[in-house]
Amino acid sequence: MAEHAVIIAGAGPTGLMLAAELRLAGVDAGVIERRGKPERAGHGAGGLHARTIEVFEQRGIADRFLKEGKIAQVAGFAGVHFDISDFPSPHPYGLALWQKHIERILLGWVEELGVPITRGVEVTGFAEDATGIAVQLSDGRSLRAQYLVGCDGGRSTIRKAAGIGFPGSEPTLSHIIGEVAFGEDPQWGMRTDARGLHGINKTEEGTVRVMVSEAQPGEKSEPSLSDLSEALIAHYGSDFGVHSPSFLSRFTDMARQAETYRKGRVLLAGDAAHIHYPIGGQGLNIGVQDAVNLGWKLAEVVKGVAPDSLLDTYQSERHPIAARVLRNTLAEVALARQDDRSKAARAIVSELVALDEARVRFAGMMSGLDIHYELGKGHPLLGRRIPDLELITEGGPVRVFALLQAARPLLLNFGASGEIDIAPWADRVRLVDAQYDGVWELPVIGTVPAPDAVLIRPDGYVAWLGEGTTEGLVEALTKWFGDPR
Repeated sequence: MAEHAVIIAGAGPTGLMLAAELRLAGVDAGVIERRGKPERAGHGAGGLHARTIEVFEQRGIADRFLKEGKIAQVAGFAGVHFDISDFPSPHPYGLALWQKHIERILLGWVEELGVPITRGVEVTGFAEDATGIAVQLSDGRSLRAQYLVGCDGGRSTIRKAAGIGFPGSEPTLSHIIGEVAFGEDPQWGMRTDARGLHGINKTEEGTVRVMVSEAQPGEKSEPSLSDLSEALIAHYGSDFGVHSPSFLSRFTDMARQAETYRKGRVLLAGDAAHIHYPIGGQGLNIGVQDAVNLGWKLAEVVKGVAPDSLLDTYQSERHPIAARVLRNTLAEVALARQDDRSKAARAIVSELVALDEARVRFAGMMSGLDIHYELGKGHPLLGRRIPDLELITEGGPVRVFALLQAARPLLLNFGASGEIDIAPWADRVRLVDAQYDGVWELPVIGTVPAPDAVLIRPDGYVAWLGEGTTEGLVEALTKWFGDPR
């Protein structure tokens, strides 16, 4: 029985990001992917939000995505697009880039890190015991690990086998989406009618991408070419001789979230933990951020640095983030309907969110730049992303995000060198004496007081800060990075 410390089911963006995070932390992880080839069918999600680009910047790979994508202001709500170019971020914008390319770029990085990926098989079951978990594969083989993470999508086999509930709302609308060929010229472009949104457009590769709203919420199974033909005829009066589909799928406004992200040695991330209507383009982004939150915690537990209870903070921190996304997508679906009442509500809400204070608040939410983990009361930095400050250090100028590329905890000391002693954690936490005389500014929050020291987790969120004292530092170091040595 082959062994890994962690087995990840699914090689989409969430699974790949988690594999990379574990590898950076020195943990052996293996990925199981049911697709036989790396290339995904269809283009998938359409891009990245600002916080996800920042996360990639923290690992030194943001340029790989920026080279291939198109910078754009992608955050929006209720039909209003927000300009976040004034936000204090190294990337105050989104990036238009299809998921197929995001996955390809992530895969290249994961392969550089040496993570093994087994393709053409899937997890069919597992059995947990006191020391680990035995994982059965569809080809008859078995693997053993300390933990199993389901990153295997909305219909997650891992979630179902673990018996984790997936409550939420049933679909009220659905769309068929595909990449096809037409025998005659179709009616190009996007359009809206009483039934919903429809569109036929060419991709950058020259293939044709089609999306048609269905009269009633569709079946849970994947659609057929006949289903697409019927939907095209119902809306356009013709199916334009549609043929040769390379990809067909169906998506709805169903919104569901796992009751728990963890059950024993089984964890969930990405779509396996939460699904929702893709309006706002948030799903892929919060999946990647799930992985970054979970990766370093799981690594510490596997290595025996931190107790198993550290994994409970993954649930307490990430579950509310997805719950908020489900709520805002449900609201947008309600506002996007084409009946007179919904149009009136959308018009009023659009006026409100266009106001600058509302723009800042909603753009912070949609971009992920306002994420706040409840780590205690006090300084507004606590539980929020560290700004990407340009510091002066003994080794010269350096940006904060560059110091996070190794995915290690970081303690920045802005006082006199030697004032802070973290020798019992020196093997786990990097201490950097630094100077910074500029303004500390957070998205949505604005300018905040400058701290004397900041403890930053590997995911880029502030776990402790000092204001004239080191009170609470030992407790924070112990909570997040294990007992002193």
